[in-house]
Amino acid sequence: PDVDNLFARFGRGSPHLCFAGHIDVVPPGRLEDWAAPPFAAHQENGFLFGRGASDMKGSIAAFATAAGDAVKEGAFTGSLSLLITADEEGPAINGTKKVLAWMKEKGHIPDHCLVGEPTSTDRLGDTIKIGRRGSLSFEVKIAGIQGHVAYQHKADNPIPKLARLIDRLATHEFDGGNDRFDPTTLAVTTFDVGNPAANVIPAHARACFNIRFNTEQTTESLTAAVKGVCKSVEDEMGGSFALDIIPRADAFITEPGAFVGVVLDAIAAETGVVARLSTSGGTSDARFIKDYCPVLEFGALNATIHQVDEKIAIADLRNLAAIYRTIIETYFDRAAA
Repeated sequence: PDVDNLFARFGRGSPHLCFAGHIDVVPPGRLEDWAAPPFAAHQENGFLFGRGASDMKGSIAAFATAAGDAVKEGAFTGSLSLLITADEEGPAINGTKKVLAWMKEKGHIPDHCLVGEPTSTDRLGDTIKIGRRGSLSFEVKIAGIQGHVAYQHKADNPIPKLARLIDRLATHEFDGGNDRFDPTTLAVTTFDVGNPAANVIPAHARACFNIRFNTEQTTESLTAAVKGVCKSVEDEMGGSFALDIIPRADAFITEPGAFVGVVLDAIAAETGVVARLSTSGGTSDARFIKDYCPVLEFGALNATIHQVDEKIAIADLRNLAAIYRTIIETYFDRAAA
C-alpha cells in the first residue's frame, strides 16, 4: 500500500540515536464490541482506550515528547532522530524497509536505534527485547488420483501422505535452542483438500506451516531440514511433495553491551524495575533495522494489544516519556564521557 512515513533528524554528527515506531494498526474488528469508539482516544478510570494505544501510538507519543523536550533544551551533542512509519502490521514493504534504504543513501543511518514496541508484560519496564526469532512459512502440496471411496484401489489418496508429513514435521526437533533463544518451533496453520464430498477421494491436498527459529538456524538450514523430512515420507509412501517457501525474517540478537546498559539503567532510575532481556514474541520492524545498526525494543505494556478495548494507563504514558528522556540524557552523557 502507499503510505506516509516520517524521518526527522535533529543535530549533526555522532553519536546518533534514533527512536523508531509504526503508526499503522491492526483492524479494530466489530465496532459494536468496543466500549467506546476505537479511534476516539476515550479516557476512563486512568486509561486511554483505542486501537493502537499500546501498539504502538502510546510509545510514539512518549518518545516524541521526550525527544522534543531534549531538542528544546539543547540537552545533547550529536544527533537525535525519529523514524515513524505506516506499514508494519501489513506486508511491511513501503515502511521502515524503504525509509532505511533512503536513510543510507542520504547518510542518516544512526549509531543505535530503539524501537518503541510494547515489550512490557506485567509492569512498565520489566522487559527489553534484545533480539527476535526468525519467521519462515511453507506451503506444501501433493497430488493424488481422485476416485470413489468404494474403489480405493483405483485412486491414490494424497491425505495419508500429507498427514504423515505434517505429523513428522510437527514432531521434528530442529535444535535445542541456546542461551538467548528457545528451541525452534513449527506450527501447522492450514490443512486443506478442497473436497466437500464424503464419498470422493480427493485429487489434491495442501498444508501450510510456519517455523519460528533462533540464531542456530537460517532459512537455508530450515529449508534443507524440511526437504529432508519430505524425502523420507516420499520414500516410505510414494508421491512427490511440492514446496513453496515464504521467508519473512531472520533471527537476530543485539548482544548486551553499552547500549543495553543505557536502557537498563534508565528504566531502573525511573521505575526501580530491573528489566529482563528477552528474545520472545513475534517479528517487528527491528528485523530491518538490525542490518544497519544495533537495535533494541522497549515500550508500553502488551497485555491488550490487538484486542477489543486496547488500552494504556495514562500514568504509564507519562512514565514512559520520562524513561525515554532519561535514555536520551544517559546515552549522550556516556558518549561524551
